[in-house]
Order: sequence, then C-alpha cells, then structure tokens
Amino acid sequence: MIKPTKTACVLLPRTIMMLLVWACLSACSSNDDAYPWLAELDAGEGASDSGARLMALEDGLHPLESPSDAQEMLVGVHGYGSEGYEWVYPLQTLDSDQIGTWFYRWDYTGCPQPAAAALIQALQESTSASTRRIHLVGHSYGGVLLAHLIESWPLDIPVHIHVVASPVAGMEGGSRCDYQPPSSIAPQVSVRQWRTRKELDGAFKNMAEDPQNLELAGSAVTRLPEEYRGRRLGHNWSISWVAEQIAADRP
Repeated sequence: MIKPTKTACVLLPRTIMMLLVWACLSACSSNDDAYPWLAELDAGEGASDSGARLMALEDGLHPLESPSDAQEMLVGVHGYGSEGYEWVYPLQTLDSDQIGTWFYRWDYTGCPQPAAAALIQALQESTSASTRRIHLVGHSYGGVLLAHLIESWPLDIPVHIHVVASPVAGMEGGSRCDYQPPSSIAPQVSVRQWRTRKELDGAFKNMAEDPQNLELAGSAVTRLPEEYRGRRLGHNWSISWVAEQIAADRP
C-alpha cells in the first residue's frame, strides 16, 4: 500500500484535485510507517498508539484510505485536547465500501471559526463531481467547529452534520471566541445532535446548565443511554456508541 509523506502537492483546479492528490502520494516515498491508514489502526490494546498517530498528523484534511469509487465522504473532527484514541473504533465502524473516510486535524487551542473556513476550503479541493454526499462527525469542541457550518454551508453537495457530546449551545460564563450558536439550518444541510447525560459526562457534569442543549428547529436529537458495554457512557466513549447507531441506521 502506498503511504504519503509530507511532500507538498501543487494546487490545480478543483475538478482534478482528487486525481492530483493521489498522483502526488503515489510519487512520494513510502517509508512513513507512522501514517495512520485506517485498516492499520488498532482499536483494541493499541488504541492509544493508533490515536497518537492520528493526532501526529499536520493540521488539515487527511485521507485514511487509498482512493476508491466511493461516492460519499466521511470526516471525523476531533475536540479539544484529543489524544485520538477515542476516534479509532468509531472511524473503522463508520467506514464502508460506499464511503471514503478522512480525518480533520486542527489547532484546538485557537478559535474554531478559522478552522471551519479551512475545512470548507479543504473539502472544496478534495471533493469531485462524483461526490454525492458528505458526512461530518464532530466530537466535543469539534462539534462547535461544525456548528459554524450549519447556517452557511457553501458547497453544492448535501451534508449530514453530527455533533457528539458537544457544547453547541454555548458555555456558561460566555462563549469562547465570540461563538454564537446557530439559529437555523442551511439548505443541503441536515443536523443531528447526540447528547450525553450531563450527570455522567465529566466535561459537563459540574456545569449549572447542559451546554449540549441547543434548540435548533429541524435538527434531530438523541440522548445517549447511561451505559455502554457495561460501563458508564461518558464523554469520550460517546463517539463509539454514536458510530454504531449511525452505521446501524444506514439503508
């Protein structure tokens, strides 16, 4: 399997961007064993090491699979302070023959607005005329990043936005980076909010109000159960449970 290096590819018009990306990867050296190809990641005892490989990626949108005929695109967007391990099993679970799986690495110490704009630009460069649908899954602060796209989705491709255990309603004491929760949903966009139980979520349990509770007409809302695989279903495990639900709901 060809593996990418950090060699930069020359940007060309969007219509041939995907061919260029993969041609560049094929021409590059294949000695970078740290690159996190999805099939090589370990969701078991090696999850921590696999997660570290994901988070070692440079900022930007990264393919986790070789090119295929998949007409749908799935992108995982990590949250603040992520160690990556919580994404390994979900990404493998969400992947299918019809879906190409990607990971968006971004600087969570900065504001999400610029990172959201950079994600849009990367999607514009990475999609093609054959891309029929995009699935964006954001966990925790990654969901806040995706919330910036709910009202103003600029691509002419339908998108499903999933926000998981995410403070999309805003944090108490004022929102970081002047964040304003979305109040409407743009055409081509569908939204599903996956909310943990506040009292079981270590990120939210000590807050007076649940920052996940965004009132957004037209969005679907699912409250997660108390337990998953015999354990408390808290903040990081939430993505695994959600991934199984999304995969099970597919036609």
